[in-house]
Parts: sequence; structure tokens; C-alpha cells
Amino acid sequence: MTRAAFERLVAEAVTLIPREFRDRMANLALVVEDAPSPALLAEMEIDPPDTLYGLYQGTPLPERTWDHGNNLPDQITIYQHPIEDDCEDEDEMVATIGETLIHEVGHYFGLSEAEIESIEERYWRGETS
Repeated sequence: MTRAAFERLVAEAVTLIPREFRDRMANLALVVEDAPSPALLAEMEIDPPDTLYGLYQGTPLPERTWDHGNNLPDQITIYQHPIEDDCEDEDEMVATIGETLIHEVGHYFGLSEAEIESIEERYWRGETS
């Protein structure tokens, strides 16, 4: 799949993020890269065949102090090749990208893994509003 086609799937998946979160996202860049680097996987202690679909980099909102400002945007990276490799069709890719975005946006908001998993469960039940 071309990068442009994959980026269209990412744009479609953004609409699946629950509105309560989507409306509060600010100064957050969303980028697509081919795959996580071997160095990043090693740093995160992820051994093949495991990989990453996405990564949040930045300071979660609850950890920001009063003087946090004048910074580059936080970033969520979506990795195209691992998602393509693990999905059978475009519908499955959109669903996987959506879940990945929800997970990484959860980190942006400083949610715990349990809170993120609860949101992901609602997502898979189709409760995306």
C-alpha cells in the first residue's frame, strides 16, 4: 500500500477516537513511519517477532507543570509496515490503527493502562462516540 493510501486510513481512524478525547487534543502531531527502528525496539525491550504499531512521545498532560509551554508538539507515530503485515484487509487496518491511536492518545492524557484497556474494550464493542 502506498504511504498516501495508508495515511488516508489513519485519517479515517482518527474519527474513531472517542469525541471526549478528540475535542481536547491540542499541540499533538500525528506522523506515519515505515517501522520502528531496531534501536527503539531494543530500548523498549521488545523482541521479535513482537513489534510496535504506534508510539507516543511527549509529556502527558497531567505531568505538565505551570511553565510547560513554547514546546514542539507531542507526537504519535503510527508504524505502517507492522500494521500492514498483521492485517488481512483495509477494514482490519483501520480497526488496528484506531485501537493504536486510542492507546497512544491515552498516554497523551496520562491514563493508566487499565483505563486505556477499558476504552479499547468500548472501542471494540463499537462505542466510539
